Amino acid sequence: MQISPLFVYVIGFIAQGFFSARMLIQWILSERAKKVVSPNLYWICSLAGSILLFVYGWMRHDFAIILGQLISFYIYIWNLDIKKIWRQVPLLLRIVIEALPLIAISFMLSDVSRFFHNFLHNDLIPLPLLIWGSVGQIIFTLRFIYQWFYSYHRHESVLPVGFWIISLIGCSIIVSYGVFRLDPVLILGQSVGFFTYFRNIALCRKERKKIEEIKD
Repeated sequence: MQISPLFVYVIGFIAQGFFSARMLIQWILSERAKKVVSPNLYWICSLAGSILLFVYGWMRHDFAIILGQLISFYIYIWNLDIKKIWRQVPLLLRIVIEALPLIAISFMLSDVSRFFHNFLHNDLIPLPLLIWGSVGQIIFTLRFIYQWFYSYHRHESVLPVGFWIISLIGCSIIVSYGVFRLDPVLILGQSVGFFTYFRNIALCRKERKKIEEIKD
């Protein structure tokens, strides 16, 4: 069954819509609080967008996109759990969502030769470009590993300044990858975040300065 390219792009744009919405929500609430906050809706939109972008990457046979979503998926769930939101989701739905990456991996590895041919030997994506895009996704996703590590030791969901710095680096690589791939979903979706990353870095520094002044 041939999937319409338009349908594939619609899935991708909806996914990026969730990611853009999370940034907009986080930015607005941070401006109101005059400090960087980690709202519930940020993580809800993250999880929804991750599921859809994974589907988009699969339909585009783009391993770089898939890799990025596999790494961050459970960190979104962890943040929802520590905020006591995840436990409010019906048990059956939680099980289905938590199993999605594992099911996807099992499908990918069910035929290893086909997997390597479709994803790693994709004629539409030269290997150096695939590596570049994968590096961008790994760096971009490392921000959530860093965020999880930072939050875990504080027993609360926090978005520290390092998270936003790593976001800028990873986002820049992914946008350049999207330009080479002529992928409007990646270009538009990632470009939206530049302003909010810079703004959150500024808010983090302003908050740190206030703390230092109080200590002095």
